[in-house]
Amino acid sequence: MPKPTKKLSSQEQAQESDPVCLNFHDIILRSKDINILKGPHWLNDQIIAFYFSYLKKLKCKNNSDILFVAPAVTQCMKFISQEELTTMLKDLNAGSKMFILFALNDNITALAGGSHWSLLALSRPERTFYHFDSLCDQNVSAASQLIHQVKAALNCKRYKLKTMKCLQQTNTYNCGIHVLCMAEKIVDYVNIFKHMDGVGQLKQETVDGKRAKLLKLIVTLGGKHVSV
Repeated sequence: MPKPTKKLSSQEQAQESDPVCLNFHDIILRSKDINILKGPHWLNDQIIAFYFSYLKKLKCKNNSDILFVAPAVTQCMKFISQEELTTMLKDLNAGSKMFILFALNDNITALAGGSHWSLLALSRPERTFYHFDSLCDQNVSAASQLIHQVKAALNCKRYKLKTMKCLQQTNTYNCGIHVLCMAEKIVDYVNIFKHMDGVGQLKQETVDGKRAKLLKLIVTLGGKHVSV
């Protein structure tokens, strides 16, 4: 007599329908994340957090001056108290970092949400926050809000905000791709020149090819259930 089939819990059913594709350090990418990446879709927190982790672990393995702040952490920073923020930044060792990259969205609440990504980059050598926005500076208000929140805890009250001239997105969903491409461009530039001013704009072909390159990267890092 065949053994009765074990009934899966709702959590097990969800995991079975959305299997893990990659476990990279502390970041897990699932099938739904890969489908988002294949597009045309707005990138979620997890994909951006993964690529920030990749840049930190591999592209910046010889440069400890750069801190990457993932989307969920950036969002949390907007709404916590100064005491909590000071503790969080201390845990991140942010005070010793010459460059800090924040993945920023336009969500004005502490809940999940938002509809546009941009990149806010702190450079201590220039005493400047640089804002890179692929949609006509739509997130400049969110950037100003975050700067106002973190500047005391980061000891940069007199730092200025500089909105950068950026390649503009050609659709409604590639803002996150622009953030990833710009973050990598900044890393490559800073690794050579040790400052951020003069980093330059992205090229359209870089943005156009990024999703395919990310899928190949995930496979290279040991990703499963990924078709390239």
